[in-house]
Amino acid sequence: MNLYVLRHAIATDRGTTGNEIDSERRLTKEGEKKMRRIARGMQSLGLSFDLVLSSPFVRARQTAEIVAETFGIEEKLTLTPHLETGGDPRRLVAEIASRYEGLDSVLLVGHEPYLSGLISVLLGGDERLAIVLKKGGLCQLQIEKLVYGRCADLEFLLTPRQLQQIR
Repeated sequence: MNLYVLRHAIATDRGTTGNEIDSERRLTKEGEKKMRRIARGMQSLGLSFDLVLSSPFVRARQTAEIVAETFGIEEKLTLTPHLETGGDPRRLVAEIASRYEGLDSVLLVGHEPYLSGLISVLLGGDERLAIVLKKGGLCQLQIEKLVYGRCADLEFLLTPRQLQQIR
């Protein structure tokens, strides 16, 4: 399985007027614009996704929707509470392994530090690896059999700037 991990794009600042509820923070106009360029860069890499799993938080869902729209796979977008900022990565791995076992390519869209912790666990078996996943950054992991622990090989870790420059 190719497991892609994408951090949501630039969102409104936490705690500012209209953004008191973290789960309702939206992408900024700049975040939306950059995410569209990032999604086109992802498409230029020849990526494809059998499933897009996203946190239900607004900024992550908007990011996932931009990718799904760019790839024409809106029907493959599913929300899961296991990708929320306080979600349980063990339950996420169990959900993917049991419900989506036969899929070749899955995109996860969520938040930091949750995603870098998940990448670290899948690469090294614990959360000690210092992974930096910037807003709009994308990681590809190659996985033979998904388990919570060391099971993945790193294919790439791209910054949003690198993704935006791909044509």
